[in-house]
Amino acid sequence: MTDTDHAATGRRDRKKAQTRAALTAAALRLVAERGLEHVTVEEISEAADVSSRTFFNYFTCKDEALTDDPALDGNPVVARLAAAPAQVSALQAVRVALDESVDTIQADRELWRLRLTVIAQNPVLLPRLVAGNSATEQAMVAIVATRLGVGLDHGHPPLVIAVAGAAFRTAMLRWAADDDTRPLHDFVDEAFAAIAAGLPDPPSPS
Repeated sequence: MTDTDHAATGRRDRKKAQTRAALTAAALRLVAERGLEHVTVEEISEAADVSSRTFFNYFTCKDEALTDDPALDGNPVVARLAAAPAQVSALQAVRVALDESVDTIQADRELWRLRLTVIAQNPVLLPRLVAGNSATEQAMVAIVATRLGVGLDHGHPPLVIAVAGAAFRTAMLRWAADDDTRPLHDFVDEAFAAIAAGLPDPPSPS
């Protein structure tokens, strides 16, 4: 492939990413304003200045446009978990594997805050968000089992991944609702540290 071909491919990829982002932003904004049942694919497409046919080049349905995001691609997370240092605990290895995803989400804070608000207002979207991660979670369970030298039927690896996933979601919801400018990393670190400490009860307010 020539340099010209590479440049053309790069431009096409950037254009696709921009179109996808525009559709997602339009979908989230419209649903936040009107409610899930009162927004159509046609209206989302018009707001993003593309055709409905173009919409379906990127998403299979309206709900997918609301919940799907490149930051949720599990393949890099799985690869980073497999490469995590052997001397750290399984829980800490998962935390390390999430670092780049946390950075990506933090860089798009306002979009993610809007997405999490929309999901909170429309709980029917949550299963789609969780279901999209099921294959990733299964792969992560297998890696943790290998790290620990136990079989896939052992209860510890799936528990680690389930608890880590709950910690990550809780941290994201706290971050989205927070009025300060604390980074997502802070909330994720707090959640994982609490789990590692055995979830001690917080001190009573004075």
